[in-house]
Amino acid sequence: MTEETTGSAAADRRVRVVLVDDHRMFRAGVQAEIGETARTGVEVVGEAADVDQAVTVITATRPEVVLLDVHLPGGGGVEVLRRCAPLMAAHDNPVRFLALSVSDAAEDVIGVIRGGARGYVTKTITGTDLVNSVFRVQEGDAVFSPRLAGFVLDAFASTDAPPVDEDLDRLTQREREVLRLIARGYAYKEIAKQLFISVKTVESHVSAVLRKLQLSNRHELTRWATARRLV
Repeated sequence: MTEETTGSAAADRRVRVVLVDDHRMFRAGVQAEIGETARTGVEVVGEAADVDQAVTVITATRPEVVLLDVHLPGGGGVEVLRRCAPLMAAHDNPVRFLALSVSDAAEDVIGVIRGGARGYVTKTITGTDLVNSVFRVQEGDAVFSPRLAGFVLDAFASTDAPPVDEDLDRLTQREREVLRLIARGYAYKEIAKQLFISVKTVESHVSAVLRKLQLSNRHELTRWATARRLV
């Protein structure tokens, strides 16, 4: 789609959007890419960096579409979806969610779709494609980056596959967040800073994860997470 075509389409359609991502510079980049309303038809009406902020902003602004990161301080994108369930279920002007994440892990994709998101695209998407995806979600369509649709089809179409990973399901949402960051090689101090918790709390979560998964150290934990494509 050319810029001229995008501008023409924007004259006929509008969508109000909230950006939820814990990286301020990424939010600024998305805002610059898609938020020029006269050209794209997208009006960014709010931003949030963690779960509590997201729920507050979404409730206050009632956007048509929320661009939602999967990994957020305070419980992750799934927690935002859980707490916004009444807004998604509203008969008049329901709030719809489109996950926008760097992760292409099957567990992340399936988790937010089960939570009620209408689609999942990765951060490699172009600005034009993201604008089109937002409007499609506003209209009620389901939107996925090409290779991610298969995860959802497999998860929901197969009656033989278990709906959840029983081992992973033993972990709390925060323990899963710590697990992923440990598996990606983050130090405890880095994890504490990213999740807005203390180093001691990180250590407690790691101990709980190792105990629940019956693992001995972070190297085994990394192999476990990699085998399940959680990294």
